[in-house]
Amino acid sequence: MFRLRGVNSCLRRLLHGGTVNRDQVLEQLRACSAEDQVFDVVGKNKAKLTVTHVSCAVSILWQFQRDKPAQLRTVELTKSHSQFLTLRVLAENKIALMDDFMLVDTLYHFLRLHVDPHDSLVQQLVSEAWLRIDRLPLESLSKFANCLNDQYLHHSPLMGQITSIVDQKLSSIDDARILSTLMVCTSSLVSPRLRDAFISRTDHLLDTMDHSHYNNPRRVLQFLRNIKYSHRPLLEKCNQIFLGNIPRLDAENIFIIAGLYQTLQFNNCDFRLAAKQRLIELIDSSTDPFSFTKLFVALAPMASPEIREGLENTAFLLADELSAQQALALIEALEMIQSRNLGLLNKIALVIQKNLHVYRPMELSKITQALYLLQYQNPELFTKLRSILTNFLQRSVIPHEVTMLTRVLSMLPCPQIDEVVTSRVEKVVAQCTLNNLTTISLAIAKWVRNDVSYRHSTPSKCVRLLQTLNRCGHERLQTANRLDLLLEELKYVSGEWFEEMLLEESILTLQRMIDQVNFANVLELALFLTRMNHFCSPLMDRIASVVIKDIDKIQHSAIYATLLPFTVMNYDPVQADELFDVCIQRVTPHIHSFDPHMLVLLAYSLAVGDCFPEELVREIFSIEFLGRLDSQLESLHDAVNMRTRLRLMELNRAVCLQCPEFQVPWFHEGYCQQLQKRGNGNVSPVQQQIHKMLGEVLGGISCVRVAVVTPYFYTVDFECILDKHLQPLPYSKSTLQISDREKVSWGTISLENIKDELPPGAQRVAVNFLDSKSFCKNSHHMKGDVLMKKRHLEILGYRVIQIPHFEWNSMELSTPDAWKEYLKKKIFGEPSS
Repeated sequence: MFRLRGVNSCLRRLLHGGTVNRDQVLEQLRACSAEDQVFDVVGKNKAKLTVTHVSCAVSILWQFQRDKPAQLRTVELTKSHSQFLTLRVLAENKIALMDDFMLVDTLYHFLRLHVDPHDSLVQQLVSEAWLRIDRLPLESLSKFANCLNDQYLHHSPLMGQITSIVDQKLSSIDDARILSTLMVCTSSLVSPRLRDAFISRTDHLLDTMDHSHYNNPRRVLQFLRNIKYSHRPLLEKCNQIFLGNIPRLDAENIFIIAGLYQTLQFNNCDFRLAAKQRLIELIDSSTDPFSFTKLFVALAPMASPEIREGLENTAFLLADELSAQQALALIEALEMIQSRNLGLLNKIALVIQKNLHVYRPMELSKITQALYLLQYQNPELFTKLRSILTNFLQRSVIPHEVTMLTRVLSMLPCPQIDEVVTSRVEKVVAQCTLNNLTTISLAIAKWVRNDVSYRHSTPSKCVRLLQTLNRCGHERLQTANRLDLLLEELKYVSGEWFEEMLLEESILTLQRMIDQVNFANVLELALFLTRMNHFCSPLMDRIASVVIKDIDKIQHSAIYATLLPFTVMNYDPVQADELFDVCIQRVTPHIHSFDPHMLVLLAYSLAVGDCFPEELVREIFSIEFLGRLDSQLESLHDAVNMRTRLRLMELNRAVCLQCPEFQVPWFHEGYCQQLQKRGNGNVSPVQQQIHKMLGEVLGGISCVRVAVVTPYFYTVDFECILDKHLQPLPYSKSTLQISDREKVSWGTISLENIKDELPPGAQRVAVNFLDSKSFCKNSHHMKGDVLMKKRHLEILGYRVIQIPHFEWNSMELSTPDAWKEYLKKKIFGEPSS
């Protein structure tokens, strides 16, 4: 049979000169190496062009553009060519002749070549694809969904139909590229059930796909970002694929991935360090504005001061060539690193000023915020920004946009709140989330503080607006019926207005929905209670029971934040021992997968709760771990860096004092001395008052030492020594005043000789004043770190006396005699337990 086919083929070539089966136009198109050649073929063969020729020509034109760097693409030039119009007309006339693959590919390529979505060609291609939607191959369906996404049709009925088809065919999708594209496109419409099905299917396909295709996990991150769902196991699997592709990643991809990680609140030490090294390698090759901007934004926040200075110098040289979007990206990055490079700021501000007309409202808000936080001085620019922002606000109907514009306008110097702001806020306030309401209230509070006329005009427009915000907030809480949605709104709320007006109502609403607390939302609930510092035993008991019941369903990396309210607010539920046991068992097998700084924070939190898992402690104080931690800290934001170092010191101190059997050395002497030198030494009027009263109660100011630094560098507000008859002993050295805070220290950290320094039977007494920060906001419940300090001071040989602010400032203690009597009972009465 094959021999017969060969003979027939030869006969045809002989009889017809070998040209019958050759498509010369198609061959000419495929031989083209530039756009002009394609257009030349099209112009010479208009009458012969079939639907295949048209589709091929458009595909090749896009291929030429795609192969060029973004900054060198000439799409507008191609689009304006006369023969491109020919292709558009022919394509529109031949839509019915296109097969399914060709139809969607043609739509995709025309959109990539910037044909307007409202053009009749695009409209007809979309309509025809819609008619064929049920029979489109999955590859074409994903590409079609992508086209709709590009046209901002992600909420359209057509996208809803695609979502339904994907739901039905999900189990048959075996290509991670197709699935990840469909996930991103349909993310606005997925239900929780379909979300979980997507994640399950993606988890399987990521294991079976070629791991060099890093765009697939990148789209998975985009999907998780779109649905605001930080699924840790899937994030970690994607992260492993990125780590394997670091040598192939360019600055743009690292920039995108890092941005997605930030939005999803996912930090990974290994990725940061590998990405940092890769970006440093790319510095010399990133010489154009496009690639350099991506490099700067990704690298500057984690670079060393020397590298950062070099980046700023290069940015200065390239500043005149920046586009509007590149200037926006750089100014945000400079704000993040708190740059003080005035020359660079001036140059970027000049580019921004030239392009003010092209920025959208949210972009201009980001620019204004960055310039304000960088303390940039340019009254003319800020006047222009105020005018444009006000115009945007006047026209905006989107609650989130109105909120952002209002907040940014409140940053700019203005004596009074603008009528435009109040009227626009009043129109959208009923649609605002709790986070939006909180943000608007903070902005209005700024205007109230700055408006001198407010004191003389009641009721003012600000007061009425705040009352409206208050009413809308209460209504929103009272009508809330889904805990997940409420927690999403509460995720970023902060400020006095929320705490005074809505916090109690929020807690009551959360208790009303307590039955909805489950393993999937317990983390967000715990974070909210911790951030608000609000003690609520019913909610915390519920968190404990859910964690104990479903510990295997809770990601190990979420244990730290889930335990925080119990340790920070010093709450021991009935199941406390079981809660800590199951949490420690959950994290122990995964110790080596934690980011170093997160492991330190977890161990410190457990130490506050008087819990010291040996395996965890030994891991943290191993030389290998401390080396990894040092490497990571170099790439973290300064605030996180400082917080982690402080927590490591406090953990080191706690282990040395409470677990000497672990034989962990104290290695933070120098660090603590540096902290002492940087301390401000401020003393409140109440502490000055207590100091004076203590002098009178103890029989002389020489019997009191102030701001005493103990071994292991705890600071005690006041110290005195009582002999075995509870009589105060005067200090032999000259009286130490409050200003001597930095000079006082025992000078040795040996616990063995502490008691030997005292006369037989004598005791050191530490008197500490506890301000409001030592307690939960809604009660007199003492916080965990305060109790830990008390434990440690007692180990150091002190009898600890604590003076809560609400006792000292109470009506009962409103006279000097009452205060003195109070101190006498505290010091000479029975020792507190």
